Amino acid sequence: MPAAAVPVAPPPARRPPLTLRRGVTGALVTALVAALLALVPAPAAEAAPVLLSQGRPATASSQENGGTPAAAAVDGNPGTRWSSSFSDPQWLQVDLGGPAAVSQVVLRWEAAYAKAYRIELSTDGTNWSTAHSTTTGAGGTETVPVTGTARYVRMHGVTRATGYGYSLWEFRVYGNGDGGPVLPGGGDLGPNVHVFDPATPGIQAKLDEVFRQQESAQFGSGRHAFLFKPGTYHNLNAQIGFYTQIAGLGLRPGDTTINGDVTVDAGWFNGNATQNFWRGAEGLTLNPVSGTNRWAVSQAASFRRMHVKGGLNLAPDGYGWASGGYIADSKVDGQIGNYSQQQWYTRDSAIGGWSNSVWNQVFSGVEGAPATGFPEPRYTTLATTPISREKPFLYLDGNEYKVFAPAKRTNARGTTWANGTPQGESIPLSRFYVVKPGATAATINRALAQGLHLLFTPGVYHVDRTIDVNRANTIVLGLGLATIIPDNGVTAMRVADVGGVRLAGFLIDAGAVNSPTLLEIGPQGAAADHAANPTTVQDVYIRIGGAGPGKATTSMVVNSDDTIIDHTWVWRADHGDGVGWETNRADYGVRVNGDDVLATGLFVEHFNKYDVEWYGERGRTIFYQNEKAYDAPDQAAIQNGTTKGYAAYRVDDSVNTHEAWGLGSYCNYNVDPGIRQDHGFKTPVKPGVKFHSLLVVSLGGMGHYNHVINETGASTVPAGTSTVPSTVVSFP
Repeated sequence: MPAAAVPVAPPPARRPPLTLRRGVTGALVTALVAALLALVPAPAAEAAPVLLSQGRPATASSQENGGTPAAAAVDGNPGTRWSSSFSDPQWLQVDLGGPAAVSQVVLRWEAAYAKAYRIELSTDGTNWSTAHSTTTGAGGTETVPVTGTARYVRMHGVTRATGYGYSLWEFRVYGNGDGGPVLPGGGDLGPNVHVFDPATPGIQAKLDEVFRQQESAQFGSGRHAFLFKPGTYHNLNAQIGFYTQIAGLGLRPGDTTINGDVTVDAGWFNGNATQNFWRGAEGLTLNPVSGTNRWAVSQAASFRRMHVKGGLNLAPDGYGWASGGYIADSKVDGQIGNYSQQQWYTRDSAIGGWSNSVWNQVFSGVEGAPATGFPEPRYTTLATTPISREKPFLYLDGNEYKVFAPAKRTNARGTTWANGTPQGESIPLSRFYVVKPGATAATINRALAQGLHLLFTPGVYHVDRTIDVNRANTIVLGLGLATIIPDNGVTAMRVADVGGVRLAGFLIDAGAVNSPTLLEIGPQGAAADHAANPTTVQDVYIRIGGAGPGKATTSMVVNSDDTIIDHTWVWRADHGDGVGWETNRADYGVRVNGDDVLATGLFVEHFNKYDVEWYGERGRTIFYQNEKAYDAPDQAAIQNGTTKGYAAYRVDDSVNTHEAWGLGSYCNYNVDPGIRQDHGFKTPVKPGVKFHSLLVVSLGGMGHYNHVINETGASTVPAGTSTVPSTVVSFP
């Protein structure tokens, strides 16, 4: 965060499918049978088989064309398929990732099916045994019981039923992955989730108690979530400290009203709000006591689905320093007072007005936003957000907890809830494994393998192996800034190249042993088209050092196409414990290899080399905030060949199309103020690569930039110690 600012008042074409067979159902259940069955003692319940194959690596003997890969048969999407070349024999196999007790295979054929085929099992991928064989395959959906232990399962087609190849919409393998117990979904939310209704006594006292614990606990282990059931609450002032989330449990913000305030201020830090990190507010309507609510935050502090019936002040009491934040899907009836906020991003909201601009205020899809004025006033405004899908959230449907997964919007403007119930899907909590402190990575992965989503309750979780999210449409949702720490140098979380995964509301904290990566979205070489159902990463924060020694070579790698990064702070710590040029070494922040990736609200700071590197085509960024590493010991430490310094945001020379709006990079080389950075931004000069509203700032003259982007833009040296931005309106 800035420390020295001066406050101022389409998919590939396919062969058309043949006419599909339709199954005939003829089950007749009579009242008499039902009555008789009611008298028969129920058998002991047996655990249902677990879907093991979805999202796992799949290979095949051939594929018909580029739009029908093997992976399409195990992606959980009923509209995608694998199809082979038009010859016999052909096979499709899936790697379950480890030995499993296999009990059932489901084949959902397209019209081109197998008349004769075998289901084969293998533990090594070389030696195979036959678990099922038929010469009378019927097509449609075939459910095949099998018995055996295998890591690899194969459909071996012997004879085709048509002149085409073999074609499977879905190839599903069920069983028990590791012999452990089947885990239940749902359950209580643990001791650090505080649920209130309007009749709950002592709400203010509980809010105050937790705030006393969390107000200055910047690197503490406490984690809390305050959840308010629908209703109206009076005379509350919820002061929100570190690792604290406050949220309404209604489907719409208007379901839960607080006649009072949800406050963030900076008294703990002498009126300086530049370290008010890691907190959030969601899903509430506020009637502020004074008419204006105070929300003086910096990075990693989201304000989502909020309705403020009044104004919103983003500065601390006394208008001291403040360093950026994020608003989405919210309505503020009155004016938002930006005051000393150096940078801010507001998305898909409605506001009554906005005052002041410091360095970098960006809006997309915001009704009432000021017009673009960059470089003065420093507003960058897009009428719509090209693609957005709001963060999933917990709510109450009557007395039942559910998670709502909002629908994707294109060219979005305004809130999702202005016209009533938002669009999306409700998922019962019974379909989530509720993760509580003490849960192991093995247990978490077993829950995922069973087909459960994850709800992390507030706490700190050490994992000794990677959390593998392999199933399409999986939700991983954290409450109260739940924190995952990888031990022994593992990657904390990986997502397969599947569609619709939603990661939201948690912090990944690097461990003491270097991890090559901390979060991976898709494997290397991922190429599936997810435009219709993208993966989203929302309010997911990454930290290296600060809470103790931590190291990671690259923090976040995005390989999957069409991924949406919607508000993240990826931070190599500049203060706290375990901080030093080599102590919390982290060379790269975010690397994007996937195509058509969109970042809305990207905060990446202090990495030893490149903060952001972009290799994918057609990438877009709306709002970027960066600081170069404060603690570079000298010019030689950041020398990049013949270039002085590593760019804050680099687009690779191979990229032909890229566009970004509202980007800022700041330097504060406080160990060696003589350091020079050739530029903040580096990009190929091509017609399809465009940048809008860029700036670089030397904080108090502690180091300087020679240019803004490439060799364009004035040096910050003429401003001396005045902390005045050098700007470029558009490039090239």
